[in-house]
Amino acid sequence: MATKANQATASNLAGKARASAPAAFALPDAGDGAREFHFSDADFRGLVDLAYKFAGIALSDSKRNLVYSRLSRRLRTLGMKTFSTYREYLEETESERENFINAISTNLTKFFRESHHFDHFREQIAVPFSRNRSTNRLRVWSAGCSSGEEPHTIAMVLKREIRDVERQDVRILATDIDTEMVARGTRGEYPENSLDEVPRAYQEYFERTSKPNTLVVDRAVRSLIAFKRLNLMETWPFKGPFDAIFCRNVMIYFDGPTKAQLIERFTEKIRPGGFLYIGHSESLNGAHPGISLVGRTIYRRV
Repeated sequence: MATKANQATASNLAGKARASAPAAFALPDAGDGAREFHFSDADFRGLVDLAYKFAGIALSDSKRNLVYSRLSRRLRTLGMKTFSTYREYLEETESERENFINAISTNLTKFFRESHHFDHFREQIAVPFSRNRSTNRLRVWSAGCSSGEEPHTIAMVLKREIRDVERQDVRILATDIDTEMVARGTRGEYPENSLDEVPRAYQEYFERTSKPNTLVVDRAVRSLIAFKRLNLMETWPFKGPFDAIFCRNVMIYFDGPTKAQLIERFTEKIRPGGFLYIGHSESLNGAHPGISLVGRTIYRRV
């Protein structure tokens, strides 16, 4: 269960989202031209506010066409004629909020992305654990795991370095706000060309399936991972602590106050000496005194 501090933090985040959702610049209503649905500036700004309120996602004006394109599919599915009707439905129907977040989320990932993180993880976490069996517990969190390439990469590194790792108290938590991505990660099936980014030493952890041009991650590797749906803005239903947290290319979607709150919460969940890995385009300069920069986009819990 989450601590009262985490519950309070989540409540503060929700309050901040309601109070300080970023206002989009006033835009003239785009000429709808051949568009199927009228999409006014008020529609866009209303959806921007809801994205921030429900998920802390700060959508810039440059995302206007993306929002229209992806949410038009929801209007068709629901048989709605206007975005204003959809906005009202979204406010009133909690189950639709998950579809809304899934639609506007962007998922781009691959195996061994930003490979220096996995080199560091192997040297600082996996290898020391394999040599020091007096430490018999290892926990890693992949926050914003998308379709599962990141947690499966972590699991492959652990499998290669730790003998009989599936029999050890080693677990990876993989979470994402997008339920479709969580389902894909759980299946562990990927296009055959995904191997292009996998070092040869790790390609043995993939098996062919009956589906054409499809591979599945080895069962022993998959057994280390628990995939869960989680909105980072909500209360986190686990205690930790974690030896490492990967939250890469996720915080670029959040504004400064939301990012600072998340860093504070991540820091609370990392054991002293553990690590936080963030994306190559992200920076935590002055974000929290409890962590210090020790490598390129790698932070250590003090």
